[in-house]
Order: sequence, then C-alpha cells, then structure tokens
Amino acid sequence: MAPFTNKPGSEQRFDVNLSILFTELPLLERPAAAAAAGFTAVELWWPWIETPTPPQAELDALKKALDDAGTQLVGLNFYAGQLPGPDRGALSLPGEESDRFRANIDVAADFAASVGCRALNALYGNRVDGVDPATQDTLALDNLVLAARAASRVGAILLIEALNRPESPHYPLVSAQAAIEVVDRVNAATGLGNARFLLDLYHLSMNGLDAEALTGVIDTYAEKTGHVQIADNPGRGAPGTGALPLQDLLERLRKAGYEGWVGLEYKPGDRPSAESFAWLPADARAAR
Repeated sequence: MAPFTNKPGSEQRFDVNLSILFTELPLLERPAAAAAAGFTAVELWWPWIETPTPPQAELDALKKALDDAGTQLVGLNFYAGQLPGPDRGALSLPGEESDRFRANIDVAADFAASVGCRALNALYGNRVDGVDPATQDTLALDNLVLAARAASRVGAILLIEALNRPESPHYPLVSAQAAIEVVDRVNAATGLGNARFLLDLYHLSMNGLDAEALTGVIDTYAEKTGHVQIADNPGRGAPGTGALPLQDLLERLRKAGYEGWVGLEYKPGDRPSAESFAWLPADARAAR
C-alpha cells in the first residue's frame, strides 16, 4: 500500500485504538507495543466488558501501563456491554444494562481524569424487541445527560457515534444526522455544550456513502465533530487495503477546521499489529 504523504500543513494527530489493534497482546502490554511502533497516543473501548466497576487495582494497573509507556489516552468508551460482541452500548436498554451504565459513569470519568483523557464515548445501544423506541430514547437522553455532566466535571467532551446498519442492524444511529440529533438534544438538555459527534469514516461508508457524500458530511458537521476514527472499506483494514480515499477525506476535515484526534480503529489482518502501519510514515506517528 502507498504511504500517506506529509503535505505541508496537513499533519494529522493519530492515535491507536488498543481494543482492535495489538489485541494479540494482553491489555497491559498494548500501550508499550503502540509506543514501540512510534505512537504516543491511544484510545480504548471500555476494557472490562464483564463489569462497569472494576477493582481499583485494575484501573491503577492500566494507568501505570499507559504512564510507563509514555502514551496518552485520548479516548475512552463508557461501559457498552459485550463489545466486541453482540452489544452496541447499554445506556438505552431498560433494566440491568442501564443500571450498569449509570454505575460506570463516574468510574469512567474519574479514570479519564486520572490519565488526562478528554473524550468519553457513549454508545447508544441496540433497539430491544418489545420495547417502545420512544421509551428507549427517553432513557437514553436521561443517561446521556448524566454522562455529559460527569464528562464536564473532568473537563471532557461526550461523544455520540454513528455505526453502520450492515454490521449493527439493531443500532438506531446509523447516519451522521441521527447522531447529530442526539448531540443537539443532549446539549439542549444540559446547557453544557460538551456533547460532540464521533465521525467514523468506515461506518459511514458502510452505510453506502461514497467519497462525495462523505465529503458532504465532513463539510456539514466538522464544527460539531469531537473525534474521528478511520478504517478502509471494504474489509475494515488499514488505509490502502480498500477503496476509501482516506488521506483526501482527512485533508478535507483539516480544511473544514477539524484539529482533533484521528483514531486508527482498523483490523490488522493476518499479521501482527505492528506490521500494519506501513501506510503511515514513522515520523507522522507521534502525537503533535
């Protein structure tokens, strides 16, 4: 695959998602592996999928691993159920899962504060058979308000992500517009203005958006975007393994005013994760 070129003034700030890359290693070894590959910024899905409230010793161990590696955590999911797995979040699911999300809010926010993470992603959750979608949406707004307030308390933004219908057929936010509507509702309810859009170019392309349509999303919503994630399509592999013009799209984002992080949320394929970064020059990997 051809490497990204470093155009003057077009440098991006990349981080590695340690929940999809370097998963051949135990969690606590992944920050050092990312650092060895030249990266100084990382992001994570909620690492403890079985519990929203892990023992403090496990939180402390992850903080130490990040600190020892010299890596900055720049994005963290709230508890989202079995992810990877069948779940796509917990906050709109009545009953036990909603309770687990609420129990996680301060745990995740406090951990983010302890490592200087300033972005917390709240996956909306799947539709539940037999439950009125309006009931789920009311519950979701209540929980997102709590999450936005907790994020604000630690100086963070709250991210709302659109996924894709083919891979997440029961997830209701499968367009940029749907996610932005939730962002706007949360900001209206809290008055904090810290809810932002997580723009994932892979998910949007899987929803059928071509390069022109993705450019339109960027131009329309860059101002409300708080984080970006990328993978190529088809295949969810590294840039250059599919057909998405990712460098052009990231350049468009930069020109639209986006200066935040670009999370590498792709599958390394049948090789060690460290071998999946040939597309990105070594001098472009460290945080700027």
